[in-house]
Amino acid sequence: MNQQSLLNTAEKYIPGACLGMLRLPEDIRMVMVRGEGSKLYDAEDREYIDYMLGSGPLLLGHAHPEIVEAVKQQAASGSTFFALSEPAVQLAETLVTAVPCGEAVRYQTTGSAATYFSLRIARAATGRNKVLKFEGGWHGSHDMGQLSAAPSDPPDFPQAAPDCAGISPGVSQEVLVAPFNDPQQAAAIIDAHQSELAAVIVEPLQRVLKPEPGFLESLREVTSKAGIILIFDEIVTGFRIAWGGAQERYGVLPDLACYGKAMSGGYPLSAIVGRRDLLDLADPIQRQQGDSYCFLSGTLTGNPIASAAGVAALKVLKGPGVFDRFHAIGAHLSTGITEVADRLGIALQVLGEGPVLQVLFTDRQQLRDHRDMLHADKKKAVQFGYELIRRGVYCSPGGKLYLSLAHSDQDLDRTIEIVEDALKALG
Repeated sequence: MNQQSLLNTAEKYIPGACLGMLRLPEDIRMVMVRGEGSKLYDAEDREYIDYMLGSGPLLLGHAHPEIVEAVKQQAASGSTFFALSEPAVQLAETLVTAVPCGEAVRYQTTGSAATYFSLRIARAATGRNKVLKFEGGWHGSHDMGQLSAAPSDPPDFPQAAPDCAGISPGVSQEVLVAPFNDPQQAAAIIDAHQSELAAVIVEPLQRVLKPEPGFLESLREVTSKAGIILIFDEIVTGFRIAWGGAQERYGVLPDLACYGKAMSGGYPLSAIVGRRDLLDLADPIQRQQGDSYCFLSGTLTGNPIASAAGVAALKVLKGPGVFDRFHAIGAHLSTGITEVADRLGIALQVLGEGPVLQVLFTDRQQLRDHRDMLHADKKKAVQFGYELIRRGVYCSPGGKLYLSLAHSDQDLDRTIEIVEDALKALG
């Protein structure tokens, strides 16, 4: 079936003819058929340099041979058991060894599930119900995740705003919101509600905003004093900005940390890693003994295929020079885009850390939080993304650019050339 036929069929059966939030204009819609290294190919065999990377997890690029081989071997031995498997045990040991706060692991299947269940653990441990998050932070598709993640007209702090329809008003009442990178205001909200707060959850690198010195440290101090569980959402930062993730990069240890598909080469797997006493609440023996028990399970939780992929992926990521390379390619692309924009007289900034970047069209000098980012020209960023796709660079229009070890210097140089053409096309 050719690409247009596939798209017509998709329109008939899949709302939006897309699988998530990205619905492209008619002239650049495509159906992807294969990925290889840093490249994607659509049903018309058109090649794209890929900066979507499956929405981030493909740190080693598409179809990395060691991951493919691990998956083949495990698939031949069985795809799922709903029981312990050797790869799941091996991966758990690697995670606890790698993650600075790690003492134990409980698996889930998606990043959304990991963040959702980490909050359940915090409630079970503290006996409190409320959660504090940071405006603009993304914690998945569950109801709590879809509060104040991308408000265009944000309410006063600490009120939460729903980002989509269908969010229960009761959930909104259990979530408090603070500004990122404002330790004083966050501490004031936490102090005022400490008897109600079970957890503070934060992306230590919030989207592409770096934490300012002292911000994460302040969160650690105030939550420790109040007996509140501090959760790092490391779905993006884990095994990407350092082997030990944001905890290693920024030197602050949470009580729990959430990891996603980047740890398993893009296969469906996530994990909550952290304090043993907290994760022990999910041990079924708790129920048998009549103790407090926190249900964390799922049909494909810790499935052997994804776990085998994870063992293979982390083995490669632990290799020499990997994270130096990640930061080098991020700097290469960021510097190249900035230089092109300067030459063309276009006001933009490239924010991020290592191999995760975002282009924002703004002349505002300091971007510290979500409200600062609202001053950027979102429509222009989306159009810029469309122009990149038209020229063979696949990305999330207006969103982040993810890089992988598969991206070569030649890929980056070609991308910078395409960026120049795309910026000129914006007029």
